[in-house]
Amino acid sequence: MTEYPSGPDFDLSLLLEIADGSDEFIVDSIEMFLQQTPESLQQVIDAINVQDWPTAGAAAHKMKSTLGFFGMLESQALIHKVELSCKSGTPNVTEVLAQYNQVKANMAENTEKLLKIKADAGA
Repeated sequence: MTEYPSGPDFDLSLLLEIADGSDEFIVDSIEMFLQQTPESLQQVIDAINVQDWPTAGAAAHKMKSTLGFFGMLESQALIHKVELSCKSGTPNVTEVLAQYNQVKANMAENTEKLLKIKADAGA
């Protein structure tokens, strides 16, 4: 595993630095991301759908560090906006949904990249 895709919402530099050459660490980190992130996204939208703003804000907050770890800085900034809006108690629902949907779209694209990296590693 030597070449990694990068882009405005995908940069594995931090992960690679922490992994210090360990493909196993990279694969394990990707597996954890692929397992936990969809669950976290679902928690956010479930809470938004029932207008449970504290839960939506807390679920969004939980995602920020993971997104940063994988260099998904655009998604991290968007989910932070979702968090702050929800924690305000009176968010603009249309705006929050648009931000959430952009994060979800980014995650779909980034998941494909992560699956390819994992497959290339033979995992």
